Amino acid sequence: MSNSSENVLPVTQRTKIRRVPQRGHYERQVIYDILDEGLVCHVGFAVDGQPFVIPTAYGRVGDKLYIHGSPASRMLRSLQNVIEVCVTVTLLDGLVLARSAFHHSMNYRSVVIFGTAAIVESPEEKLVALHAFTEHVISGRWVEVRPPSRPELQGTLVLSLPLDEASAKVRTGPPLDDEADYNLPVWAGVLPLEQKAAAPIPDSRLQSGITLPDYVQNYTRTYVSK
Repeated sequence: MSNSSENVLPVTQRTKIRRVPQRGHYERQVIYDILDEGLVCHVGFAVDGQPFVIPTAYGRVGDKLYIHGSPASRMLRSLQNVIEVCVTVTLLDGLVLARSAFHHSMNYRSVVIFGTAAIVESPEEKLVALHAFTEHVISGRWVEVRPPSRPELQGTLVLSLPLDEASAKVRTGPPLDDEADYNLPVWAGVLPLEQKAAAPIPDSRLQSGITLPDYVQNYTRTYVSK
């Protein structure tokens, strides 16, 4: 695999997959697909020697990841001081049930991103980021709702993280048992898992005559990268 290609991220000491390296992926599209399907990222950082890992929503636009929140948030106040972060996203696809307890596993897709988050000062870019957050949660929603007001924009802190140093790790397939254990009278295989929406619950103050939008009725987390 050539790291000189613009479609493949360079492998660094921080992103190199060392345990089961054949599961590692550095292609941008693989990384983008996982980020686009996920909903929650975990942001890891340290302040004065104290580590923190905070779950939060995010959005992606091209080769940038955006996170946002209140300016009073300790995480966002810390990150705007130009500190290194590690951001992770994981999708769980199945439980891998082996014949031995030792070889049980999970099928998953994950991304780890390293870098320095930067505060978004431009109102135009901030609006782009908020659009990305909304559309990432549920595509088609932005055009129907009221856009953020000026005070809402001013009261929202947005940070961007370049997707320059990242890698993905993916496990698929059946359990891998010790050869002798294949003769054990124990069921083995994969129990697939998926994230799907249940029936929508209308707000109690919903005006009469408003129908359920198609993007809610047909909601799915399988996204096509942008």
